[in-house]
Amino acid sequence: MSRGVSPSLAVGEVGAGPLLVVISGPSGAGKDSVLARLRERGLPAHFTVTATTRPRREVNPSDHAFLTFLSDEEFDRLLAEDGLLEHAQVYGYRYGVPKAPVREALERGQDVVVRVDIQGAATIKRLAPGAVLIFLAPPSREELEARIRARGEDDPETVRRRLEAASRELAELPRFDYVVVNQRDRLDEAADQVLAIMTAERCRVDRQPVRL
Repeated sequence: MSRGVSPSLAVGEVGAGPLLVVISGPSGAGKDSVLARLRERGLPAHFTVTATTRPRREVNPSDHAFLTFLSDEEFDRLLAEDGLLEHAQVYGYRYGVPKAPVREALERGQDVVVRVDIQGAATIKRLAPGAVLIFLAPPSREELEARIRARGEDDPETVRRRLEAASRELAELPRFDYVVVNQRDRLDEAADQVLAIMTAERCRVDRQPVRL
């Protein structure tokens, strides 16, 4: 007698569907760099683009791949239409993840990778308990401080606030499902770990399906 999957169980019924992967962590942890490397390596996932009222910064235009810039009126309209998965105000500007592209990707069976702050990660986990939360961390607090100071685009007061916020955010690590340490000059290792987590999650027998 075959010990394989019961013939009464259709292949399409196995598993909990596409993943909703939430990558978060303190400022300076390298979230955008890890996401960019995952895209370069051809991960067939939908990468969300964050809506923000923050003005464009030509100092570091590479982060524009993950941002769409809106006026306050446009952001208000999205809020009024319940069009944001989560939203928050950070350093005087508003940020939010548009809900429709996430829902559409999940409905067509595509994994979704979301980059949000710590508060946003908690909000998404409440809405979708099946979401996989990954905390991207620096190798040390000293390294994190060095990265924040090296950004070169913030005034001293903003740097101070970022450092204070980073300290609070590091304390939230136990609320996450996984932690990935992003070492300097070892970006591929961090990307490999994210991919390994996604593979492991697809194999879990008790994973909850994501519904938004």
